[in-house]
Amino acid sequence: MGAKTEQNKQQKRTALLNSAFSLFSIKGLQKTSVSDIVEEAGVAKGTFYLYFRDKNDIRNKLISHKASQLFLAAWEELNRTDLVSFEEQILFMADYILDCLNQDKSLLTFLSKHLSWGVFKNSLTEQESNAPDSVYDLFVQMLENSGHVFRDPEIMIYLIVETVSGSSYNPILYGQPASLEEMKPHIFELVRHIIKEHYA
Repeated sequence: MGAKTEQNKQQKRTALLNSAFSLFSIKGLQKTSVSDIVEEAGVAKGTFYLYFRDKNDIRNKLISHKASQLFLAAWEELNRTDLVSFEEQILFMADYILDCLNQDKSLLTFLSKHLSWGVFKNSLTEQESNAPDSVYDLFVQMLENSGHVFRDPEIMIYLIVETVSGSSYNPILYGQPASLEEMKPHIFELVRHIIKEHYA
């Protein structure tokens, strides 16, 4: 009974997050109301407030949710490879995430509009309901398994995330200054440099 109730709660929360994402993508944050979100999700308004304080809270949780999903999907794909070098693992995950964002431009637009480092850091430490670890736990695991000691690992990951996200937005949406595929070698060269600069 307890597990069934928990599953039901999780389904309602996920329905609210999915509805919010759909509405924010179509109408924008300002023009979307809590009433719109609950109507789209097919739940009572009171249910919304069991999970979220207000519209900004669901937006922040949605960013964390979407960012975590992306990273966990990249991690799962990484585990299907035999890559052992930390550098190659990071590049594989970056490549996978860039391809996902290239295929889902509404997600790229949403994340790029609303993703700040603070929210991203929350998404690293927030655990998805069906995931054994948070993204941050997985990142620490990768660092520990790398065979290297890194100076300022949080600054390193910040620089990698900013480099990859900042350099890919215009190539994905507008093909400027070049296509994503043309830009990838340049982006990955910068990532390699950031990693090498942080070896202790």
